[in-house]
Amino acid sequence: MNSRERIKSALDHQQPDRVPIDFGSHRSSGIAAIAYAKLKKALGISSGEIYVYDMVQQLAIVEPEILDYVGSDVVELGRGFMLEDQDWKDWVLPDGTACKIPSFINIEKRGRDSYLLSDDGIDLAIQKESCMFFEQIHWPWLEENPEEQDFSDLEQAFKYTMWTGIPAPGGHIPLTDEGCQQLAEGARTLRGSTDRAILGIFGGNLFEVPQFLYRMDTYLRHMGYHPEACERLSEALCDFYMPRLEKWLGAVGPYIDVILFGDDLGGQTGPMISPKMYRRYYKSWHAKMWQRTKELAPHLSINLHSCGGIEPLLDDLIEAGLDSINPVQVTCRGMDPAQLKRDYGERLTFWGGGCDTQRILPLGTPDQVRENVRQLVSVWAPGGGFVFQQIHNILSEVAPENIIAMFEAVRE
Repeated sequence: MNSRERIKSALDHQQPDRVPIDFGSHRSSGIAAIAYAKLKKALGISSGEIYVYDMVQQLAIVEPEILDYVGSDVVELGRGFMLEDQDWKDWVLPDGTACKIPSFINIEKRGRDSYLLSDDGIDLAIQKESCMFFEQIHWPWLEENPEEQDFSDLEQAFKYTMWTGIPAPGGHIPLTDEGCQQLAEGARTLRGSTDRAILGIFGGNLFEVPQFLYRMDTYLRHMGYHPEACERLSEALCDFYMPRLEKWLGAVGPYIDVILFGDDLGGQTGPMISPKMYRRYYKSWHAKMWQRTKELAPHLSINLHSCGGIEPLLDDLIEAGLDSINPVQVTCRGMDPAQLKRDYGERLTFWGGGCDTQRILPLGTPDQVRENVRQLVSVWAPGGGFVFQQIHNILSEVAPENIIAMFEAVRE
């Protein structure tokens, strides 16, 4: 099998020739740039720059040489864009490592801290000295009463949150006729250059975006005090996304294999909302977007990024049209791998759950990492329906020896 066939086999719940691997195909299967620089050094790779494509999380583009080394079968659509030197500018990571960041990023250093700004100069996020990522500091709707809003200004509001206002490569291209042509050309060229499966990040967040707009605590309070307004907001978000989804799929749909949506619905101890609340506030609009995706691009597999303990929501997510889930956070309540594989393995592909990134990968020995990977893969892999990735991004402090041990174990 080539990589694309291997991923398709796993998504079709058929046993591939080996466990498919994802390293860096989306923004929770990647690696912090500081850790990536150390990994390159450990592997004896001195060529190439460190390119930080996700400024918020400080994630590095994983170069083809390392994708080949780990046996990665997936690549992100964003790798088809920003291929010229002038698309990038110099920056320095918190540990002093030189890197390149997208030229369109509006960033300022003030004293010992760094700020991400909107195009018109509003401070959106801060990276404090010695912190390894940015934190949001501006919420455009913090003082708004949702009962009094008609949500017609969503497009404007999206410019002023850290997660929606700071794009990654590919996401910076507007969905105009010219932009869609640029997207299509980049996607077509990327597909012709690799046999890896291509994952396209759309987003379409319904639960998280209101948190970015109002602030998390404020939005959760609104769900209790203003439920009808929050339902209207979910509908407005879906209406906002749908024409953009259709344009985006028209441009890149023929050239990608997996479409990624996002919504962190879980925490360490279980879902952040009840199944009843999920059904009321989000399910029908998830279903509408996912059904439209299947109508326009039937070959695409629908993947959802959702951290935390989300087992009580899985039946509803599957019913809404979900094909695969990441990052499968097995250290959370209700996320036992054997139970998940038994109860959902015929209906859902587990894209993740391959190595514990809370305790084992950052704190364990290489042998402990290998054992953790072997144990998890032995549960997930039989019968297909599994793509290996560590549980969320590899953070800055993770030793390269542990990263190498992780990928050695999955390739055994």
